[in-house]
Amino acid sequence: MLHGLFLLSRLRPPLLPVLLQPLLLNPRNSRSFSFSCQLNNVCLYGNGSVNFGVFFFFLIQIKIVPTQPIEGQKTGTSGLRKKALFDSLPPEDYKNGVLVLGGDGRYFNLEAAQANGGFVMSASHNPGGPDYDWGIKFNYSSGQPAPESITDKIYGNTLSISEIKMGDIPDVDLSHAGQIDYGSFSVEVVDPVADYLELMENVFDFSLIRSLLSRSDFRFVFDAMHAVTGAYAKPIFVDKLGASPDSILNGVPLEDFGHGHPDPNLTYAKDLVDIMYGENGPDFGAASDGDGDRNMILGRGFFVTPSDSVAIIAANAQETIPYFKAGPKGLARSMPTSGALDRVAQKLNLPFYEVPTGWKFFGNLMDAGKLSICGEESFGTGSDHIREKDGIWAVLAWLSILAFRNKDKKVGEKLVSVSDVVTEYWATYGRNFFSRYDYEASLECESEGANKMIEYLRDLISKSMEGDKYGSYTLQFADDFTYTDPVDGSVVSKQGIRFVFTDGSRIIFRLSGTGSAGATVRIYIEQFEPDASKHDVDAQIALKPLIDLALSTSKLKEFTGREQPTVIT
Repeated sequence: MLHGLFLLSRLRPPLLPVLLQPLLLNPRNSRSFSFSCQLNNVCLYGNGSVNFGVFFFFLIQIKIVPTQPIEGQKTGTSGLRKKALFDSLPPEDYKNGVLVLGGDGRYFNLEAAQANGGFVMSASHNPGGPDYDWGIKFNYSSGQPAPESITDKIYGNTLSISEIKMGDIPDVDLSHAGQIDYGSFSVEVVDPVADYLELMENVFDFSLIRSLLSRSDFRFVFDAMHAVTGAYAKPIFVDKLGASPDSILNGVPLEDFGHGHPDPNLTYAKDLVDIMYGENGPDFGAASDGDGDRNMILGRGFFVTPSDSVAIIAANAQETIPYFKAGPKGLARSMPTSGALDRVAQKLNLPFYEVPTGWKFFGNLMDAGKLSICGEESFGTGSDHIREKDGIWAVLAWLSILAFRNKDKKVGEKLVSVSDVVTEYWATYGRNFFSRYDYEASLECESEGANKMIEYLRDLISKSMEGDKYGSYTLQFADDFTYTDPVDGSVVSKQGIRFVFTDGSRIIFRLSGTGSAGATVRIYIEQFEPDASKHDVDAQIALKPLIDLALSTSKLKEFTGREQPTVIT
């Protein structure tokens, strides 16, 4: 607390009556009070007490900084990502409440943490550093990404904003856990690793996983990509589950992710891919992204597509993961994700939902008790243990499956491998050949050309009819995906252009909302194959006719000038 008389001598006369009023009311009794006032562009908010005639209070000066709208502040599928709110929320959501602030450790997070609250400071899987991306996600009351109703209000306020209010509070030391009080306003720095570890111990059978990771004939590697999961990897995989310390790759979080691109795919997780596809590679490999919500799963010389990964987890969950011992409540995937999960839901007789891209659409289903396991082809997998996708959860789920399948194997016996699990799954459910072509934002692929391509495709589907021929494929339907939320009835439209053919094959076109500039064109190609004798064909070979059809139908090169994709998944 600061002594009131000392501060009063430094304030302008008009403020004196405001601050002295509690003294004048009853100078001898102990009394608590709060106040606020405004002069020019400075607000003062305070609280304090009067004890036996001595006036104590704490002041927070709020600076009002004039500003004006800045273009391009509409959020994407999960937050706003840019190079280098509260007016949008009902008061009951933040007054006298708790706001949580977290981040992925990228450049500018330490500085921004002194000014924001209730947000996740992350540009997800995009690069970090002074010349790269920084971003904000706002997660709502149950921890899920903010729904459209909130993000639309936030965007509306960015179009009319005229001032920013900034509290004049000393910088908080984020390197030490503990609570700091500024009057009635408190900042508590917490270490989330212990809480998360406790949650994971309640979801998974850690003794079962430990029995696998501690085997002398099983080798494991986890690539944290110099991102946030580096802080979790050693306490969980090494200290708790018995993995070797050298199994953690790029485990020190860095502001610029070690000059890397923290996107766990075959292109950007090259360190891990080289290890797993090298001579005598490890048995199991995994990676996670900038803020830890995405994952990639690899076996020795074997890549598991995200679409297959979530389906395999769902198919094995009840048997291998204690959290699901009563069985999943329901399954869901994003629209562009392959139909592999649909087949699991059908076989297990579970409710199934197809939603737009963006984890926020799963939240309503989870809160309504309709959904347990869900995933996106963009390397996001999760369950209703939290309301976000969870990279480490997916790794632990796969380790649980492998540990269960190998629990009776003696050292020296052939272990059930990642590729064994996947090929056995294909034999049961069939294989959904799937690939995604990303044409990332650059000078070659500007927003204007990408938007023109999408408008061209929208015009094309408006004229399409069932039975139309596209090469050797016969059209079942073509549309621009619209979703009606089964919980609250809300509707979102223009979520991806689909060409669905009579044999179940699909071609989908979307502009991604996960980058910081320009437009990233994503093309998704899928074809179902029930014949097990054809399951070992390389996906790019199996899908080549559809890939060629997608490129010719969209006229992508003509609109964007792009010859080759940036990333192929």
